[in-house]
Amino acid sequence: MFEYFSHKTVVITGAAGFLASHLCDQVLQAGGKVIGVDNYLTGQEKNLAHLTGNPQFRFIKADVSTDPTGYLPTEKIDLILHFASPASPPLYQKYPIETYLVNSWGTHQLLQYLHQHHPESRFLFASTSEIYGDPEQHPQTEAYFGNVNPNGSRSCYDEAKRLGETICGVHTRDLGMDVRMVRIFNTYGPRMNPRDGRVIPQFIMEALENKPLSIQGDGSQTRSYCYVDDLVKGILSLTASENGRGQTVNIGNPEEFTVSQTAQIIWQAIKPNTEPQLIFKDLPKDDPLRRKPDITRAKELLGWRPEISFNQGLQQTIEYFKKLVM
Repeated sequence: MFEYFSHKTVVITGAAGFLASHLCDQVLQAGGKVIGVDNYLTGQEKNLAHLTGNPQFRFIKADVSTDPTGYLPTEKIDLILHFASPASPPLYQKYPIETYLVNSWGTHQLLQYLHQHHPESRFLFASTSEIYGDPEQHPQTEAYFGNVNPNGSRSCYDEAKRLGETICGVHTRDLGMDVRMVRIFNTYGPRMNPRDGRVIPQFIMEALENKPLSIQGDGSQTRSYCYVDDLVKGILSLTASENGRGQTVNIGNPEEFTVSQTAQIIWQAIKPNTEPQLIFKDLPKDDPLRRKPDITRAKELLGWRPEISFNQGLQQTIEYFKKLVM
């Protein structure tokens, strides 16, 4: 499906993270060679344990905010997928400096490294729906500039991703590099950190432990959830596309759920025919009230759209989490 990756050497930063570890698997399956880089700030070693002994996979423990010449090999690199960053509000608020550095200075360092050593190589930056902030446009298109608090509790992530996009744009327009950006919407699936504070793992773990479900705000805020397998296909489609150079593309599932609906669906999937106890907490400052991607560009440019339903993906995710608590 992704012939582009065959015999390519691909650096994947944040390789031990939830999403990037799945990217490692798919690039290897497509015949590529993967150099995974992570410092385990929020990544989990177990996410890559199954790749131990794979001759096409090499792991380097390093901080991606440092000079790449200090940790990357001298061999030819065909592509960098830059996914290193804490990704959930509790974690990027715990590590705000590391978060803004890896998404800004780390992005600059990697692009400069490619420009100087492998100028014909491709670079894909993992941006985020968070760059839209608490959006005043719904659904969000790639042309929307966003509504972000530049000095709020989430800005270490939101604004760093926005600056990362700026850096990518400069290297595309002014330095002639092949850079692509994917704006990732809420994703779920196996290998998520069960304690990272995101809605789906939080509700699943609370239900499995027979605890009340904790809802921030009144539960009316919405999210759009994309299963990890669909998301990975979208990311790799953008990376491999001959028409992807310089493109910024939303990848996510436009099906929209309130947080309260999400809680009920997850509870019923784990404890059918029972009613959950709900606890309502204050809504964090700058938490977006609505989130839904417009994926027209992904459909037209890549021929991509999500295929896995929420219920189907949720069952696979729940089975993964059940193994963690057994």
